[in-house]
Amino acid sequence: MTVETTLARAEADLRAGRTPVALQRLRGLVGSCPADLTARRRLAEVYRLYGEPAQAGRWAYLDEERDPAETAAFEARYADPVRRMAALAWRGPEHRAPTATARARLAEVREAASAQLGRPARWWDVQEEARGAAAAEQEDGTLFCAGFALLGLLLLGLAVLGAVTAVRWLL
Repeated sequence: MTVETTLARAEADLRAGRTPVALQRLRGLVGSCPADLTARRRLAEVYRLYGEPAQAGRWAYLDEERDPAETAAFEARYADPVRRMAALAWRGPEHRAPTATARARLAEVREAASAQLGRPARWWDVQEEARGAAAAEQEDGTLFCAGFALLGLLLLGLAVLGAVTAVRWLL
């Protein structure tokens, strides 16, 4: 499916009130065509509909006419330069960006990430590292939830034991 076809379908979804479907469609399009600034711009517009300035700023970050408040919200949410670099979902070198503004912003983010890492940061590597970190965070959350569930079962067992003891004592 072409970029134009996907954008047209997303527009039809929005007109029909299927905003989540349009959002998914646009996210997929940006994932497939990260250099398409029109897709990024439209994705930012949909996030504005949701009242998500950080996400709107994320997807409009490479735009020449981005909103400073949205950019600040994005940079605050992704204060770490490596996470910001991964969040932009860019693939390949900056020179593939369609505008000088986009190339400059991508280079600025990559240089900040490189300084933090103490080694050259590459777009693909940073995204892989971010996926690994997200998986580790999810695993930690899963272990926490499992421990919490076990504690809940223990407390429930003690409550049942207490109720049975109380009933026996009364009889």
